Amino acid sequence: MDSATIRKKFLEFFESKGHKIVPSAPLVLKNDPTLLFTNSGMVQFKDNFLGNAVPQHNRIADTQKCLRVSGKHNDLEDVGLDTYHHTMFEMLGNWSFGDYFKKDAIAWAWELLTEVYQLPKDRLYVTVFGGDKGDNMPVDTDAESLWKQHISADRILYGNKKDNFWEMGEQGPCGPCSEIHIDLRSEDEVKKKPGKELVNNDHPQVVEIWNLVFMEFNRKADGSLEKLPAQHVDTGMGFERLCMAIQKKTSNYDTDVFRPLMDFIALHADNYKYGSDNKKDIAVRVMADHIRAVSFAIADGQLPSNTGAGYVIRRILRRAVRYGFSYLNFKEPFMYRLVNLLALQLKDVFPELHKQEDYVTRVIHEEEISFLRTLEKGLKRMEVFDKSISGEQAFELFDTFGFPFDLTSLIARERGLTVDEKGFQEEMQKQKSRSKADAAKETGDWVLIGEDKKTEFIGYEHLESEIRIVKYRKIKQKNKELFQLVFDKTPFYAESGGQVGDTGVIESVNEKVFITDTKKENELIVHLSERLPESFGSAFFARVDARKRELTKDNHSATHLLHAALRQVLGKHVEQKGSLVNEKILRFDFSHFAAMTPEEIEKVEAIVNEKIRANIPLNEQRNVPIEKAKSLGAMALFGEKYGEFVRVITFDPQFSVELCGGTHVSATGNIGLFKIVSESSVAAGVRRIEAVTAQGAQDFVNGSMALLDELKTLMKNPKDISASLQNLIEEKHSLEKKLEAMYQQQANLMKDELARKVSKQNGASVIVEKVSVPNADTLKNIAYALRNQFADLLLILAADIDGKPQVAVMIGEQLAATNKYHAGNMVKELAKEIDGGGGGQPFFATAGGKNINGLDAVLVKGKSLI
Repeated sequence: MDSATIRKKFLEFFESKGHKIVPSAPLVLKNDPTLLFTNSGMVQFKDNFLGNAVPQHNRIADTQKCLRVSGKHNDLEDVGLDTYHHTMFEMLGNWSFGDYFKKDAIAWAWELLTEVYQLPKDRLYVTVFGGDKGDNMPVDTDAESLWKQHISADRILYGNKKDNFWEMGEQGPCGPCSEIHIDLRSEDEVKKKPGKELVNNDHPQVVEIWNLVFMEFNRKADGSLEKLPAQHVDTGMGFERLCMAIQKKTSNYDTDVFRPLMDFIALHADNYKYGSDNKKDIAVRVMADHIRAVSFAIADGQLPSNTGAGYVIRRILRRAVRYGFSYLNFKEPFMYRLVNLLALQLKDVFPELHKQEDYVTRVIHEEEISFLRTLEKGLKRMEVFDKSISGEQAFELFDTFGFPFDLTSLIARERGLTVDEKGFQEEMQKQKSRSKADAAKETGDWVLIGEDKKTEFIGYEHLESEIRIVKYRKIKQKNKELFQLVFDKTPFYAESGGQVGDTGVIESVNEKVFITDTKKENELIVHLSERLPESFGSAFFARVDARKRELTKDNHSATHLLHAALRQVLGKHVEQKGSLVNEKILRFDFSHFAAMTPEEIEKVEAIVNEKIRANIPLNEQRNVPIEKAKSLGAMALFGEKYGEFVRVITFDPQFSVELCGGTHVSATGNIGLFKIVSESSVAAGVRRIEAVTAQGAQDFVNGSMALLDELKTLMKNPKDISASLQNLIEEKHSLEKKLEAMYQQQANLMKDELARKVSKQNGASVIVEKVSVPNADTLKNIAYALRNQFADLLLILAADIDGKPQVAVMIGEQLAATNKYHAGNMVKELAKEIDGGGGGQPFFATAGGKNINGLDAVLVKGKSLI
């Protein structure tokens, strides 16, 4: 049975049991401060369990893209080394929200595995929660008795809290779970040792394939448990492991989920045969696994970057490139070539990659080119190390150049160097400690004030309203204490879709509390304040900062006009890849593979301003069925999660129709003026426009005119300012050339003077002198000129460069071959006299410093070193 059929049968089975089949949520999360990525099937349903949203269906099933590389489930360094860890994986799941519970969940799981998939019953084991004294929780005898209706008692095992009590996090919904394991070993191995002894013992062929979670408790901040209002079911089955079991393989990587990718990699790695070399096998697995995570993350809107989720994606891609570079001899970009194969393989289940194949391919290609350059720089950096690499240096190679410790060790061995592994691990631990401290956040329990119900957002129509506080909690992050308030209704817009959250105040008769931000935690609207009201019983009057909202609306509506204008000028390939909208500026990221020309920028700006002057009225439609919205021409953005009903914002149905939950002007004329202030590159294939509108645009134009007037005054009001500036620039270039020729003449004279001061010592032509030069290049040129003149040169120059000290050490070619002197080591020692540091190659090195008065001491120490 191939993997596509296995997936199809799962979904058809639960559809026959009355479940609504829903699409996978994006891999990259928004509006969830606790996670960077979707790491399990239940993430998109968190609000249903937390009570922040009412489920649209009581029974749901899906296959969910998941990514586990950071935080609690940090598996990245294991991926590829073994045969069952992955970065991205699919999780098949079925859910019940207050509908069926243990009986049906257990019966259906058994029916699907043994009757539909026909897995051998004598190879299956199940675990149930064995109780926990600390939580005063008994054995889950309900699940145990239900399992006895399907499987013999000796195949039902008790599990501890770690394995059989599932928790969303330190707080939140939780409950006992029941795992289903399968023994995939050979008959001979089974006879030697029963599978029950290997369950939950990390055996690669005795693995968990399905976890049935019975959600019935809520973990509070103090660690205690309370019953949830309703009982829920949340199940998750690893698709790749299921395929391994059904296809009778001993590794996930041997299934048809991965083999097409692996065979392609091996074919292009000099037609290497997978299974013939362990290190190469690991590299193939790493590359086949990582291309899945990287491709789908980019397709869902997360570009590689140096922070947050983007940094994780960059790390994954670079790890794959390193393995290919080190073990499969891929010295040129290769990973991008796998995207087409992956997109075709999964186009029916996850079409978002197939639809963006060209874009994703080009982003990965550019990222590979960039990293291979970095790798080259790292290899050059290693050339300066002599005899050993310290822990700090190994960490620098890891953190700056992307070298894992094993790659550093490999290259070090080839070059006869030792590496301080203990020191490296200590540096890694320091980094982890810093990261944990930065991310540490203490969250208290919600304290209920009134009836706990979903907040009604009334901010499209109202900026002021009487409200009541429903609940609050205290949070502490980076030693700052804040409070989150939830209201029964609110005019405050919560940050989402690129638009910043509203600020303002809530007031009662006796007090005023400032709202510093408004955010969404999944579907819950939370208002942040630095203090709590003194009395919660009072009715409060909420007032949004109207001026800030008005300016933000101008920028948000202008973003829609900009998007449409870009598609009109550049082409329909343009799609939004990110945005920021606040009261000061709008920032819009979009897919496009070349810098915009000045003419294109001017044309886009003209179209947007034309639409503003046309004063097009806003057409806002709420609760539109998603398919109807798409038929109206509304663009659904990749990486966004939409419900069955959406809000459609239209400014002329022939120009701009978008799905959007943000706030907008009533007519485009309100925007006043639109001005692009910059166009730049964000990442491979992604451009960024920053623009201002309304008061911001007026201020920008006024500031530009004032600057122009100032320039005219400085230049004595020429008739043609452009021609006058060009003349000044040409005159400057001419003077610079004359100055350069003069410097070169001085350098030649200084070189000749230094050559006359050479003395023979210990078989070397020694020069140790103090000089004054105009720049570092002149110092370098003098040193190289002397090296060309003396093959046995040993040169130490203590230079004054415009009041700043610098030291240069140069060793002639003949003398360098003896390895008697090392310029890098010498300059490090000499640099101490000028309170500085530096380095370089064994024959030439330089150092800068702070203490100009130490140059004479450099000469003294230099002579002693010789």
